[in-house]
Amino acid sequence: MALRLPTLCMLMWLATSALAQAQDLKPWKHGVIEPKGDAGFSLMVSRRDFAAKQGLKLEIFNFKNGATAHKALLAGEIDSIESSPGAAILAGARGADIKILGCDWPGVPHGLMVRSSIKKVEDLKGKTVAVAAPGSLPNLLIGALLEKYNIPASEVRLANLGGDLDRYKAVVAGVADAGIVAAEFLSVAPKDIVMLVAGRDILPNYVRLCLTTTGKVVSERRADAVGFVAAEMDALRFAVSHRDDTIALTRELIHAKPDDPRPAYAFDDTVKHGLVDAAVPLPLDKLSWMQAELVKAGNLKTPIDLAKITDASIRAEAEKRVGK
Repeated sequence: MALRLPTLCMLMWLATSALAQAQDLKPWKHGVIEPKGDAGFSLMVSRRDFAAKQGLKLEIFNFKNGATAHKALLAGEIDSIESSPGAAILAGARGADIKILGCDWPGVPHGLMVRSSIKKVEDLKGKTVAVAAPGSLPNLLIGALLEKYNIPASEVRLANLGGDLDRYKAVVAGVADAGIVAAEFLSVAPKDIVMLVAGRDILPNYVRLCLTTTGKVVSERRADAVGFVAAEMDALRFAVSHRDDTIALTRELIHAKPDDPRPAYAFDDTVKHGLVDAAVPLPLDKLSWMQAELVKAGNLKTPIDLAKITDASIRAEAEKRVGK
């Protein structure tokens, strides 16, 4: 028995040390929009101790849309969200205490999905197009598309039909003739459904998702905010370079069956077109362009000073932690 005592003591010390370390982790509540076929990228940060290495105990909250996510953030119910910078700009324009820290999804995975009866963009005249809420990516994308092809908005019926899955189902069922839908749905779409135009070709300056918090969090928990962004950088680096792990996580998160092609399709499409950026940059030029589009669309009356709703110093410190 005496021979086993040192081993027993060592195990007890390790267990106590692990417990103490876990208790030292600071809670960080992060909100994301409901998981889709590319969820493995966004939620890799919740796995493999990426957050724990930065001293954080990460808890993820799923939200139906950006509006509810922003409400929860501004109410202090969560510490950060991954959502559209367009929504953050609109909130900031109304005086909300918003701080965009960096943008992990600079690319657009969506496009104009149409039924076979539509051969060219001009065929949208008189047709119903499934979009989403004002100021959202689907609405900005269809607006830019119609403008590029000189089609008056009055000649197209726009219908707010919910999220990507809802819009996809609407097009397949014939409820809508076309819709702005994520490319991953092409992997399961019937043969008579095609992607007529890729969103990245229409909106090269559009930024899909950014990491956003509040000025209050930055002021009171600056070190934790830096740690969170650093964890995201590490997680995204891992996700982009580990295809099987990322696809497996996506399958788990969206409860996809083994033969569901969407996770693999979304991974390959995302990496091929550089739709995520592990450096989590803060592209003020693109955010300024997005703001101008919001003004043009009538969602925003006048531009605001983006410096008031952004903080580049947090990601700069995070980058020092993890290295370029």
